[in-house]
Amino acid sequence: MDITTTPANGKSLIDIPDSLDVMTSPHIKKALNEAVSAADEIELDFSKTGMLTSAGLRVLLQAHKSVQALGKKITMKNISPEIMEIFDMTNLTKTFNII
Repeated sequence: MDITTTPANGKSLIDIPDSLDVMTSPHIKKALNEAVSAADEIELDFSKTGMLTSAGLRVLLQAHKSVQALGKKITMKNISPEIMEIFDMTNLTKTFNII
């Protein structure tokens, strides 16, 4: 599976695939780890994502902790109402920077 990461002006832009689950999580984790090493800011685009499971949430939380520990920034954008509902139910809207 290819996760598209685009470097731009000190940022890494990552397109999240249609599902963020147990099958895609390792690939997304790898892309996030590479992005953290390469950029001060990471932007995750959820415009294609329709499914998010606990495995996906775990990867997002781990990335958030890593980025925060390094004094870097992670932002999530284009989140569908269904995914936003998951963030709301888990109270992660207060944790993640969502635009």
